[in-house]
Formats: sequence, C-alpha cells, structure tokens
Amino acid sequence: MNHVFVFNERLGIALPTLEREWDGYSEAERIAIVEQWETIRGRIPDLVIRFEAVINEKQAQLSDEDDFDRSCLLNSDIADLASRINDLHIWYRINQEIESRRHS
Repeated sequence: MNHVFVFNERLGIALPTLEREWDGYSEAERIAIVEQWETIRGRIPDLVIRFEAVINEKQAQLSDEDDFDRSCLLNSDIADLASRINDLHIWYRINQEIESRRHS
C-alpha cells in the first residue's frame, strides 16, 4: 500500500494519492490504506506543534527587527508556516471521512 502514499515535503508527511475511487479498492486494500493513514495522521499534532514553535520564534525575531526587508521575509515565513498548519488540520480531519466510508 505504500504506493498509495506520496511524501509531501512541504507538510512533512506522506499524503494519500488514490489511483481510483474508494469503492474501487478491495476491503482488504481499504483497511490497509486506513491503517497506514491512521499511523501517518497520528504524527500531525506533533508537526503542528513544531510549526507553531517556529512561528513563535519568528514572531519574536519580528518584534525586534528594524530592517524592512528582513521583516517582510519573516512575515512571509510566518504566513507559509500558518498555511502548512491549516493544511495539516484539513488532512487531520480527512480521517473522519475515511472512517465513515469504512463503516458504510
């Protein structure tokens, strides 16, 4: 089932890349996909915490920064990290949709 997941460098986790509709997989394949996703999904909260820590560091740097160009770069980095956190939250909720399909 490893071919169903592709590592996403930006988010730091492997994401599902289903080649066919969910119902096109056998029950055994769906169970394996869900089990692997649950393992991956379990790492998301730790990633969010790490990204938040980096945001906090960059905000502290920003509060002391006098150089406009450097301030812009820090703001851009903070926005990128916040976007990653948002995307991770979305992927974290995907499990609920998969679980409901699994029990249908």
